[in-house]
Amino acid sequence: MAKRSKGRAVDGILLLNKPQGISSNKALQQAKGAYFAQKAGHTGALDPLATGMLPICFGEATKFTQFLLDTDKTYVVRAKLGERTTTSDSDGEIVSTKDVNVTREQLTKEIAAFVGESDQYPSMYSALKYQGRPLYKYAREGIEVPRKCRKINVFSLSFDEFDEENNVLQMTAHVSKGTYIRTIVDDLGENLGCGAHVIMLHRTAVGQYPADKMVSLDDVEALLAKAKSEEIAPSTYIDPLLLPIDTALVDLPVVEITKEQGSVFSHGQAVELPIALPDGSIKVLADGVFIGTGEANVNGHLKVKRGLASQQDDYVKPE
Repeated sequence: MAKRSKGRAVDGILLLNKPQGISSNKALQQAKGAYFAQKAGHTGALDPLATGMLPICFGEATKFTQFLLDTDKTYVVRAKLGERTTTSDSDGEIVSTKDVNVTREQLTKEIAAFVGESDQYPSMYSALKYQGRPLYKYAREGIEVPRKCRKINVFSLSFDEFDEENNVLQMTAHVSKGTYIRTIVDDLGENLGCGAHVIMLHRTAVGQYPADKMVSLDDVEALLAKAKSEEIAPSTYIDPLLLPIDTALVDLPVVEITKEQGSVFSHGQAVELPIALPDGSIKVLADGVFIGTGEANVNGHLKVKRGLASQQDDYVKPE
């Protein structure tokens, strides 16, 4: 007898505003519990120190997390100049302290030097794995392991403000996937000759998702309490917070097919179309409804790459 999954089959994307002081996995588990969801995953970890946008994918949305993992991100960061730490942020121990003698002109020049493509070695205090184990676990044991250099792109890095009295610098960074802001701040501190570390990091955007769509765990809990007091189904209030699954795929080309062709596609069969299909992944709509992603097969027909299972009747699509 098949084991029944605990929770309900809810589908969609919650733009969670992760609070400070908890891990991304802890935030994920709290959101999953609030929605009583069978399946959930997040799309790009934030350190416990960091706050901001952490997209939580529920149900069928978990099939498309890679698109959000691969997209660019935007952060507001505050850095303390004059102190370097073991973790490049305020959760670590201070390893050096130096006087800060920098001008705004110097800051502007050094910050601008980070814009563009470059190679970056990930921090030993990252969640990347070496031989199946996160780097930060090695770091906590004082063990240094090999790390692969990765290509990153800093699309923009703006000098927002500098509090000279407290030596606190604020910047806004728009970067490619896999970019470590802590490493940029640490490198900037070394270039300035005084050291630096992150004291605040807030992610304001993931891809095309705007900051004003973020929802806090407190917001969700308040709606659950409201539903309980009114003795109505919690989904009435919390499900409309979810964004449609295909909002994660805004950068993909779109192909529209008929409802009948969609039925064929959803059963795993390729669909012959009277058009040339673009290369790579394609967002597929059947009669205007998102049914998954496809790609061209060797014959140029549309084949399934990632298809959606049947949607549940209790899923409330946001307006």
